[in-house]
Amino acid sequence: MVKNEGYFVLVDTISSREKKYYYTSDNALKIGDKVVVDTQIGLELGVVCSEPVRESNLQSHEGFNQIVRKCCEEDLEKHNSNCDSLDKIKEYFDACVNKLNLDMKLISACYNLDRSKLLFMYVSDRRVDFRSLLKELSSKFKCRIELRQIGPRDRSKITGGLGLCGLPICCASFLNEFEGISINMAKNQLLALNIQKLSGQCGKLLCCLKFEDEYYSKAKYKYPKLGTRVKYEDDFYRVASVNILSNVIRIENNNRENIYNLTLEEFNKIKRSK
Repeated sequence: MVKNEGYFVLVDTISSREKKYYYTSDNALKIGDKVVVDTQIGLELGVVCSEPVRESNLQSHEGFNQIVRKCCEEDLEKHNSNCDSLDKIKEYFDACVNKLNLDMKLISACYNLDRSKLLFMYVSDRRVDFRSLLKELSSKFKCRIELRQIGPRDRSKITGGLGLCGLPICCASFLNEFEGISINMAKNQLLALNIQKLSGQCGKLLCCLKFEDEYYSKAKYKYPKLGTRVKYEDDFYRVASVNILSNVIRIENNNRENIYNLTLEEFNKIKRSK
């Protein structure tokens, strides 16, 4: 726990792929600098992703880990050596899983900087009894072993990829925490409830549904509900669709021969004059 006044910077740990704020007394750190940070699995190499922020500018400083030092040549050599050994480590892990007939798939493996701990992240549809596997791995690698089961969102964060928009998926590029996403967010935005199109590569609802949910939740009360009936140019029409972002309300008559796109202001005038 940090009590002294200082600075915080956002660091992306290269091995465990976690973005978090870390405490430092060095306000000269720049984006792109490599640093050694104290994480859950020990010392790791990370990349600075933000300018230093004074502690007083954050809501709370409780629970922040520290930046131990700027990365030196020796740290880089250790990190590169650790990375070079991971392919064989993953092969051994998969061989053990097959031998023990365990239902689990390895997503990533990483050492901490001093090789005192080896972290394996895996996915599985059920809880796995990996005690036998733990013994095999501990005997082989002679260090502390952590087996961490992760969910589909964490898997996508680690593996990365492109989203439906054509850009790198949000969780792998800038999201640090996963928030709850509900189908009501899609309803607020009047999107077609096609689960396949509303889901990301993780199989869960798209994280970006939440980005504009607050705006749509407030704005939707200004617009008419679908099916609302109005009288326009001596004929009766109903609201067929609403596009809040472009401020367009589409109305059509009963036989769908006449269709009009109205702004909210235009629609409110015909409502008052009906």
